[in-house]
Amino acid sequence: MNRGIAACVRRHSGNERTGPLPSCEFCTCSVVMAATGVESLVLKLQDVQAVKFGTFKLKSGLNSPVYFDLRVIVAYPDLMNEVSALLHQRAEEAGVKFDCVCGVPYTALPLATIICSTHRYPMLLRRKEPKDYGTKKLIEGTVRPGEVCLIVEDVVTSGGSVMDTVQELQAHGLKVTDAVVLLDREQGGKERLSSEGIALHPVVSISQLLDILVRSGRIDRQTFSSVEKFIQENQTFTPGEVKEKKNGSGEMRYNDRAALPSAHPIAKRLFTLMEEKRTNLCVSADVTHTHELLELADALGPLICVMKTHVDVLQDFSSDAIDKLKELSAKHNFLIFEDRKFADIGNTVKQQYGGGVYRISSWSHIINAHSVPGPGVVAGLKAVRRSLGNGCLLIAQMSSQGALTTEQYTQSTVKMADDHPDFVFGFISGSKVSAKPEHVHMTPGVRLQSGGDDLGQQYTTPEEVIRSKGSDVIIVGRGILSASDRKEEAEKYRKAGWEAYLSRLSLS
Repeated sequence: MNRGIAACVRRHSGNERTGPLPSCEFCTCSVVMAATGVESLVLKLQDVQAVKFGTFKLKSGLNSPVYFDLRVIVAYPDLMNEVSALLHQRAEEAGVKFDCVCGVPYTALPLATIICSTHRYPMLLRRKEPKDYGTKKLIEGTVRPGEVCLIVEDVVTSGGSVMDTVQELQAHGLKVTDAVVLLDREQGGKERLSSEGIALHPVVSISQLLDILVRSGRIDRQTFSSVEKFIQENQTFTPGEVKEKKNGSGEMRYNDRAALPSAHPIAKRLFTLMEEKRTNLCVSADVTHTHELLELADALGPLICVMKTHVDVLQDFSSDAIDKLKELSAKHNFLIFEDRKFADIGNTVKQQYGGGVYRISSWSHIINAHSVPGPGVVAGLKAVRRSLGNGCLLIAQMSSQGALTTEQYTQSTVKMADDHPDFVFGFISGSKVSAKPEHVHMTPGVRLQSGGDDLGQQYTTPEEVIRSKGSDVIIVGRGILSASDRKEEAEKYRKAGWEAYLSRLSLS
């Protein structure tokens, strides 16, 4: 948060204040706000409940003293036009040159539409999920590789949603250098985007918004202080941290690894949501009926980063159930991992992945494969038309007693991943097997108490897996599913896994 403005607000928010203040020795906030029309906009946003104060549970699981629900502005045409005009004005003030515009789904889409129709720019529309019919495109509109596309967003916290859109546009040959946003929450998103070569141009920052509301008598100093404290304590990115840790001086945070140019899009998305939600828990939903699968997804979704499925054990599989699972994935911000363990020749796995009853490639963000068939298994899977930016994990180690995944086998698997960085983004393994920070390691067979079962499954604790063995994600099945209160048990695993991660960071 801008410390100068914070100091100014404290000086300007006494009871003796009777009206808007002129600029002072500490800042030029009053003059600047009046000149740009932002002050009027902020007050209107609060009037329509787009800005709220209280206690709100965020998608990350954190309780925030402020919440921005900019979706409500679609009910106010004049306000929509005003916001769109200010976004376009901000781009002009920043000297941004662009050929087309793309809004981040979904709130920013009507804003981008107004900008394009008013100023006659070509518009591109990015879907969060592809259609299961027709062209199955994620980017709609006329794409001209080499053109520069301006990103439009409503709110930026970590910058993850903007980067998802940037990466999809770049994958289609477009250039992206700038994004305009209505509100910057000042929690590291601007710095994170800058590290990726994207300049963020906000219409208003949360510092400015608080300043306006305090001076207008809309909020008191206590509210201001609680929001300020929350923003300071919940940063998603530390400037300079990536450069320092790229040089080998310590353990990298998940969001720093997401910022690596060499990271696969799925790895970037996973690292980002793990940091945002403060979870490295993957629940293994080994259930036999779709109603139980969907109940698990809805109940545990806020606590997990990935849900692992075994779709072939469902006794009542249907495409409708999968559609509902995809909706819950978007609602709770977790990835879907179909644990198919592909292990056949290229042509066969191609058909298994892209066709058949399950059509796995159309809904699963993550799949896995054995490397025993050789590189043909990866080539076959890569050949399937994929619309989700899907990625593959190779099985480098197994948690069952007497597994034949020898050290030589593991090394060969790592080399296979290095040979296919556009599709393979990590490993299923009992420990860290690759030194590359862009690789994700997910470890099954995790319990709060170590041990084993009668079928040779060996269990290790979250502390051992994350802190000692260097893995990134704990995969938990029966430890949660067998509990009388699954949600309560999942929270125990989430907390244990996250604390082990923080402990690993502190050791470095």
